[in-house]
Amino acid sequence: MSTEPYDAALHAHGDTHGHGSRLGYRIGSLLAIVLTVVPFWLVMSQDGPAPGWTAAVIFALALVQIVVHVVCFLHLDTRSEGGWTLLAFLFTAVIVIITIGGSIWVMFHLNTNMMPMPGGHMGPVR
Repeated sequence: MSTEPYDAALHAHGDTHGHGSRLGYRIGSLLAIVLTVVPFWLVMSQDGPAPGWTAAVIFALALVQIVVHVVCFLHLDTRSEGGWTLLAFLFTAVIVIITIGGSIWVMFHLNTNMMPMPGGHMGPVR
C-alpha cells in the first residue's frame, strides 16, 4: 500500500462531456420512434405520395434521425472534448459522403457507357 496522499487529478479520466439526463434520453427515444414509425407507415400504406416523394421523405427523416442519435445519445456537440469529437465526426461524415457519392457516380456512368442493350444498340439500361 502506498503512503502517498490520494490525488484526484492524477486519477481523473478526462471526462469533460455531459452524459445526458433521463429527460434527454426520453426525448431522444421518442423522436427516434416517431422517425422510424413515419417512414414505415409511408411504405406500408399505399395511400401516400408518389414513390419519388416517399423516397425523398424517408431520406430526409433518416438524416434527421442521424442528428437525433448524434445529439441525444452520443452527446456530440461543440462543448465535449473542446469540439474535437464533433470535428472528427464531421470529417468522417464528409469522407463517407464523398465515398458513397463517388461510388454512385461511377456506377451510373458505367451503366450508361458500358452496358450493351439488347438488339445491338448502345444506351442506358432502364
